[in-house]
Amino acid sequence: MKIGVYGLGRFGSFWASTLANDFEVLVYSRSEQHSVPEGTRRVSLEELSTCSAIFLCSAISATEPVLKSLLPHIEAETQIIDTCSVKVYPTSLMKKLLPNNEILGTHPMFGPDSAKNGVEGLPIVVTPLRENSKSAVFWEKYFSSRKMKVYLMTPEEHDKEAAMTQGITHFIGRTLNELGLEQSQIATKGYNSLLEIIKQTCNDPWQLFLDLQKYNPYTEQMRESLHEVLHDMLTKLDHIDILTTKKD
Repeated sequence: MKIGVYGLGRFGSFWASTLANDFEVLVYSRSEQHSVPEGTRRVSLEELSTCSAIFLCSAISATEPVLKSLLPHIEAETQIIDTCSVKVYPTSLMKKLLPNNEILGTHPMFGPDSAKNGVEGLPIVVTPLRENSKSAVFWEKYFSSRKMKVYLMTPEEHDKEAAMTQGITHFIGRTLNELGLEQSQIATKGYNSLLEIIKQTCNDPWQLFLDLQKYNPYTEQMRESLHEVLHDMLTKLDHIDILTTKKD
């Protein structure tokens, strides 16, 4: 079975290498600067389209042009599988642009950093998009055989939960990075955990951060809630200062 991977950024290269353990993997990238992962072969867009299944590993914001670039080449039986960190936006595009294909939404909740020791035990979300989808059954079984933890969710369920897990983590990590936090010889474990969050989130492309905040329909509410809580906390601290001053 030939598997295609469209996109050779950090995640695409990692995902292609992972799949190459079990499949013949063909890769395509619009940029010639990206190296070819070991065990895979770089091909043209036309040859990529001959694969039985194609994983989209491009930026969330690039989903529509990527799908449109594939349309003239793929057959009706080609499986198209996205790996975006949001699900409502890309899956709605696939339903609209690929009415006759087997389509599937997935979100591996890990990447090259968190899966550096392997994918066993790590979570992956699978979002079936067609009734009685053979591709959903096949890939759910495959991910389970690699001992990933498979979670079946609707696009809406995924995005709502991801906004308060992945979305908030990336937002906090990027915000803390703006403070210029550094290593300290008297750092607590808690502080070092904050530095680790900065490292993990800021290793990912800036475009991923922007897309997580823009294309998940629930992240705006997350940011508003975070802003309200921070404001309330600062107000409480100001009130404590006033009470302390009066007692003195």
